[in-house]
Amino acid sequence: MTFKVSYAAFQTAADPALTVAGKLCTPRLGPGEAEPGRAPGVVICHGSDGVDGRGDFHAAALNAAGIATLEIDMWAARGTVRGAAARPSSVPQTLPDAFAAKRFLAAQPEIDPARVGIMGFSWGGVVTLLSATNRAVGAFGKGEAPFAAHMALYPVCWAYETVPGMTLAGLTGAPVMIQAGDADTYDDPDGLDQLLARLPADSKAIVRGVTHKGAGHGFDRDQPAQTIVDPFSHKGAGGEVLMAFHAEAAAAARANTVAFFREAFARAPEPVS
Repeated sequence: MTFKVSYAAFQTAADPALTVAGKLCTPRLGPGEAEPGRAPGVVICHGSDGVDGRGDFHAAALNAAGIATLEIDMWAARGTVRGAAARPSSVPQTLPDAFAAKRFLAAQPEIDPARVGIMGFSWGGVVTLLSATNRAVGAFGKGEAPFAAHMALYPVCWAYETVPGMTLAGLTGAPVMIQAGDADTYDDPDGLDQLLARLPADSKAIVRGVTHKGAGHGFDRDQPAQTIVDPFSHKGAGGEVLMAFHAEAAAAARANTVAFFREAFARAPEPVS
C-alpha cells in the first residue's frame, strides 16, 4: 500500500476560533491493488518547538503499517512566531485543536472513523493524555466517540496528580501508553514509574508505560543537540533541558508506537464499509 501526502486546514472550536493546518498522509491504491477497507488513522501533536521532524519519523513507520496520519501545526494558527515562543499559556487551550483534527481525519473517505488515535511529544504528549479524559471529551468531543488510543512521549510525568487540572482520573477507557527516558530532566529518572504508581485506581488498568534507558527529553528528535530553558523542567523548579537524539531509544519508541496502535485498532469496532 502506498500513501499520498496532502496539506489541509480545518476550523477548531477554540476561543476565538482558529484555522489549523496539517500534513495528511492517506492510503493510495497502486496499479493492480484491490480496493482496501478504510484505514485507521493517528493525529500527531508536536512539542513546544513546533513541527520539527519527530512527527515525520513516526508517521513513516505508521504509514508503512497501513495507518494514516495527520500531523497538525498548533503554533502557526496562533501567529507568525515559531518555536516555544508561539505556544499559548496552557495545554488545555490546544485541546480543541486535537479534537477538531480527529473530526477532520475521521471524515476523510479513506479513514475508519471508529479507529482514530492520537500521539504527541512533550506539549503534544500532554494534549494526548488529557484528551483521554471524559472531561476533555465532554468539553470538546461534540458528542462523538472518543479517540481509540493515546500514545504520549515524554509528557512531563511529574505534573499528573500534582498540578491542579493535570489529572488522569476519569479516563474514557481507550488504551493509553506513555514512553519516557530516565535521563529526562523534566522528571526524576523513575518519574514515569512514580506517575503510574500514583494514578487513580481506575486508571491503572488503562495506562501502561515504557522507560528508555539513557534517553532524555526529545530523544526521538534526529537533529543536533539543543539546550532549552523551560519553567516546567526539573519537576517544576525550571531550568535547562538537554534535548539530544538517542538512536536506540528512538527506534524502540517507534516500534512500540506501531505495535501499540496496531493492537488498539484491532480491538476497536470493525471498520465501516
